[in-house]
Amino acid sequence: MKKILLPTDFSDNSIQAIGYALKIFKNAKCKFYLMHTYMPPVYNAEYLVGSPGLIGLGDVMQETSMTQLEKLKSRLEKEYSNPNHSLVIHTAFNTLVNEVMETVESEGIDLVVMGTKGVTGAEEILFGTNTVHVIRKANCPVLVVPPNFEYENPMEILFPTDYEIIYKKEKLSPLLDIANEYGSQINVLHVSTGYELTPDQEKQKKGLEKILGNKALFHNVPNNEIIDAINAFQAKEKINMLVMVQNKHTFMERLFIEPVIKKIGFHVTIPFLVIPQF
Repeated sequence: MKKILLPTDFSDNSIQAIGYALKIFKNAKCKFYLMHTYMPPVYNAEYLVGSPGLIGLGDVMQETSMTQLEKLKSRLEKEYSNPNHSLVIHTAFNTLVNEVMETVESEGIDLVVMGTKGVTGAEEILFGTNTVHVIRKANCPVLVVPPNFEYENPMEILFPTDYEIIYKKEKLSPLLDIANEYGSQINVLHVSTGYELTPDQEKQKKGLEKILGNKALFHNVPNNEIIDAINAFQAKEKINMLVMVQNKHTFMERLFIEPVIKKIGFHVTIPFLVIPQF
């Protein structure tokens, strides 16, 4: 049974992301954890020693959180009734990122699914702060769903890579599970640097070919910026999901350091699965 963590701040984007998770794994036995975290807006030392003005505030916030989660759970069970799925609710006095990390560890979570932005998400920001921190710190794959994404089966998956890592089948299982379920084609995209592949890269490419088998098509594009190459490929082909491995060789870190879309020209309009470092 898959264990999938669904953080929510009750924003439209987070609820859309939850709906995406329930749809894409509709045929899989899953336990979904609906998570909401809360902290008083004036959380500081005064709160810890019981300032008279704050006594009971945490209890009120916990009760509000539980009520909203119960309401959301009931709504989802009606809207996405599925005998394969069970939903449990989880609320905590903690920051979202810390609670996600702790729950991933304590519950053996297989995947985190969340929206790219929260309640206050500004249009020009690619990913919300919480999303960035979860991707960077989580020890399990994270699937982020952009706002207003209309569900579609992931028939065409784009997998950019530089062949700089040793691929392991168990680490790629989230990608393989989806591809097996939907008969997806995995488009492996390598952007040439103007040089031939090194012997190590050739070896890693062969390893990836063996793991992906007949599910994959391998594309090599001329010397280009990786972001431009991804955007160009998406413009040319109908891609339903983007998958990347987060490691020191990819542009992922730069992507998060440069948060404004206009600066980097990277538009995430499809679900984006990030697999942690091997």
